Amino acid sequence: MADGWGVRLPWTLRSVCAGAAGTAALTLAYATERRVRHRRSPLDYDDSLVPGQIVASVMHLPHVTARDEQDLGLALRWGYGSVFGLLHGVLHRRVGEPWASAAFGGTLMSATLTLFPLLGHTPAPWRWPRDVMATSLGTHAAYVAAVAAVNAGARRARRPMSG
Repeated sequence: MADGWGVRLPWTLRSVCAGAAGTAALTLAYATERRVRHRRSPLDYDDSLVPGQIVASVMHLPHVTARDEQDLGLALRWGYGSVFGLLHGVLHRRVGEPWASAAFGGTLMSATLTLFPLLGHTPAPWRWPRDVMATSLGTHAAYVAAVAAVNAGARRARRPMSG
């Protein structure tokens, strides 16, 4: 069966594309919240230099500037955000919806709430300011919803038209 372009994409590629779409939704959610709240400063730890600092630390990069940390953080966001979509594809194949998205979102938030304190030296999640926690939950929910929607849309596009 072919998708809308006449090409059958493997589920792995569809899932990575869904992850990229989720990352775009997360990025758009940050931009929207920043505009609504009239804020230029980071909205949560994922929106800050912390992801880039984690990458620099893990890769043992010396003399990293704030600009470098920002670039590393963006590369991390788009890289893991896209590839993490594979997990949703695997879960969907194993347990279907809505369980796939629930498990996917739970895994994503568990990683967020544990890896930032462990690798990024942020406070423990229960010490995060309420607005930071709300932003983190909201932007990651946008990511999960977009991944699920794109995966579902890609699967529907593969089905033959009846009639």
